[in-house]
Amino acid sequence: MNAFTAIVVRDVSLAFRRGGEALLTIMFFLVAVALFPLGIGPEPELLARIAPGVLWVAALLAATLSLDRLFRADHEDGSLDLLALAPMPLEMTVLAKALAHWLSTGLPLTIAAPFLALMLQLEIQTWPVLIAAMALGTPTLSLIGAIGAALTLGARRGGVLASLIVLPLFIPVLIFGSSAVEATILGLEAGPPLLILGAFLLAAIPLTPFATAAALRLALE
Repeated sequence: MNAFTAIVVRDVSLAFRRGGEALLTIMFFLVAVALFPLGIGPEPELLARIAPGVLWVAALLAATLSLDRLFRADHEDGSLDLLALAPMPLEMTVLAKALAHWLSTGLPLTIAAPFLALMLQLEIQTWPVLIAAMALGTPTLSLIGAIGAALTLGARRGGVLASLIVLPLFIPVLIFGSSAVEATILGLEAGPPLLILGAFLLAAIPLTPFATAAALRLALE
């Protein structure tokens, strides 16, 4: 657990130090959402109707921007080889790096989402469901994204390839994340979509580290 925590702390610190990559992700999220009121007009009813989908699409695209940095720097400086040979299983290392990615990307997106929802005229009573959906969905994005980052490790323009690989896998999270907020807007029960998002996360935690570790071992051979 000490090694696990050390990897998480190291990666989070590097994410905020290395050229502002984490801040770039947040800025992309803010700008992408802010463009919609400018593009379609200030009509409150229309903005509130499209707000759940806009927020989730912007968050999904923002999360893909930082996938390439999950393993790239460690691969280039040889740290990844040492991590693969460390006593801690590579699957736990992958889980630690995915957690660090979420802390530096998904968590700030979750915190920023309600403030951007206000810009899109989303009613305040929907904010708890929005936060819950983002808190359940964004970790799944980080875990699935780690697979794409591992598969494209060492490839030219790996970030673009990783995005193309994982975007189709992100679609279920996008659908149920926006459905939870839309259900609240329509006065329906938001529990079922949130439960499905929770099920995705519970399935991704034990399964994706094994797939990612296998891809990393192939890249390191």
